[in-house]
Amino acid sequence: MTQSEFGLPEGTHTVVLGLGDLCGIMRGKRIPATHWDTICQSGNALSIALFAIDMTCDVWDTPYVNFGNGYPDMHMLPLTRPVSLPWEPGVAFCLARAEGMDHKPVPIDPRNVLVRQIERAAAMGYAVNVGTELEFYLLDPETRRPRDKGIQVYGLERAAELEHVLGPIRQQINEAGIPIEQSNPEYAPGQVEVNIHYGDALLSADRVVIFRSLVKQLATHHGYLATFMAKPFFEQSGNGFHTHYSLWKDGKNAFADGGKLSQTGRHFVGGLQKRMAEMSVCGTLTPNGYRRRQPFSFCPINTTWGLDNRTVGIRVIEGADAATRVEKRDGTADCNPYLMLAAEVAAGLEGIEQGIEPSAMTTGNGYEDEAAEPIPGSLDTAIALARQSDWLKALCGDDLYELLCQMCEREIEFVNAQVTPVEIDRYLGNF
Repeated sequence: MTQSEFGLPEGTHTVVLGLGDLCGIMRGKRIPATHWDTICQSGNALSIALFAIDMTCDVWDTPYVNFGNGYPDMHMLPLTRPVSLPWEPGVAFCLARAEGMDHKPVPIDPRNVLVRQIERAAAMGYAVNVGTELEFYLLDPETRRPRDKGIQVYGLERAAELEHVLGPIRQQINEAGIPIEQSNPEYAPGQVEVNIHYGDALLSADRVVIFRSLVKQLATHHGYLATFMAKPFFEQSGNGFHTHYSLWKDGKNAFADGGKLSQTGRHFVGGLQKRMAEMSVCGTLTPNGYRRRQPFSFCPINTTWGLDNRTVGIRVIEGADAATRVEKRDGTADCNPYLMLAAEVAAGLEGIEQGIEPSAMTTGNGYEDEAAEPIPGSLDTAIALARQSDWLKALCGDDLYELLCQMCEREIEFVNAQVTPVEIDRYLGNF
């Protein structure tokens, strides 16, 4: 790899080089442009602990990287051509890939889990396309509360009020290589949704990692704190991450049959239903994330599926052949997109391989479908299912599987070790 293959935009003095960690948070380094050619040829060293830390950067002894082996190095190398950041003149941004000191992929790199599933799909003759929708809050950095009041979902007046920050997010992130389709106010004060144009599943996951990082940077630039935390306010809407899937073969959408869901699409839904509960930790990593799982909240609580139905876990959208797709609706905006998309693709492909038929379609309120299999309503339940899942272990690989489970178990311990303000308010003065 040479500087010419990853040439810098004219006037660049600094390159931001980073990749997604265990939680899908982008981490890396800022590198002088004068050193870029060396980085392209030899990479940039940093600890493999990047893939073995939680969202607070806490480290612990893990099977692959630990105090016993000294938390050794790996290398970051450029993966995409650097693009200028419009809000930072002279600064370019570049996604990296991880490589071990043996020049092989790092076994605990979550991105590799999705790579394997894309290769599996390709071997079956399919290209996997995914469109992503992410919700997040724009908050006052001092109070950590919304600056606006009231629910104005889709409200054009609220959109105009937020345009001074949402406009740059749409326009400048689009200029930085993430194709933004639209934005709108969501179902809470300070909450917005941004849709990213569909693309190859691996590219789409890369874009989510980059998008979340750039949104937080841009929000700070405009005096806001952006958060993708799943449920920052219990009384308000949570931040979801919806994925829209279609499989393509020979230039045609394999999920479409005359504008209706094809048999292949039905089997993909059946596979998602089969694995939806045990893959839950891939889409929701924290106890907080499971606070979204409330009836009648537009966050699913079971594996129901239906046509254009927002009460179910798996929503099918029919219409033009090119637009027919399957939407999975239970993920949280703070998940690792590589792990979530990998699990969803793997489950769907299994459904196709095994001809798994979905349950009877839900035509009414999915929250009231008593026959539907529930999905975990707590991280404890999700971990218990993950710990019993040979399928999930094979998907992730032994070391990453153990890391993922350990991190989730630690999150439960951290939350359970706290005395909450609610407990103080209710009990301290009354007992």
